[in-house]
Amino acid sequence: MKKVLFTGLVVAGTLAGLGGAAEAASLASGRKLEVKVDPKKVEEEKTALWQRFGGWCAISEWHPSITKCEESKEGDAAFRTLTLKDGGTIKEKLLERSNVSYRYAIVASPLPVKNYEAQFSIVPDDDDEDEVNVAWAATFDAEGKPDKEARAVIDSIFKAGLDNIKAQLAKSSEGKADGGDSDGDKDKE
Repeated sequence: MKKVLFTGLVVAGTLAGLGGAAEAASLASGRKLEVKVDPKKVEEEKTALWQRFGGWCAISEWHPSITKCEESKEGDAAFRTLTLKDGGTIKEKLLERSNVSYRYAIVASPLPVKNYEAQFSIVPDDDDEDEVNVAWAATFDAEGKPDKEARAVIDSIFKAGLDNIKAQLAKSSEGKADGGDSDGDKDKE
């Protein structure tokens, strides 16, 4: 059975993976979801989580604010346009992709941010061999709102998305024959 822990992310190392954006932008935000796994199956569990949640447009299947994701190309660049429940849209450009992460930038959105670069990844935990982390972090500048409000908007987006992944994992664990339950789940913020 997989147990999931939710943790606020304040680790500079995760944000350092965003490259030059951490130097250009003045704000940073991030969260991670810790998923307990069989230590002997970390790679297998990581791969399964990535296949379920890591696709460039998979966000529309796990983020509660997104109703649709459409992929497009402009030359060699890949984009996604996210349609929000309120009808707004966010256009994002894929900057880099690996087998366990992608890095992207917002091109156009109604969000109160600019110079926004983020990374979504699913990786083994550095200090717990029985955990895989679903991590989402960004650097950005506030635009049209005070820094505190802009950060709160991004924090709430990350929290809603990772909370929903947690709920989907708990729901899928309930249906497994091992009879596991989610009572062992813990929230840490």
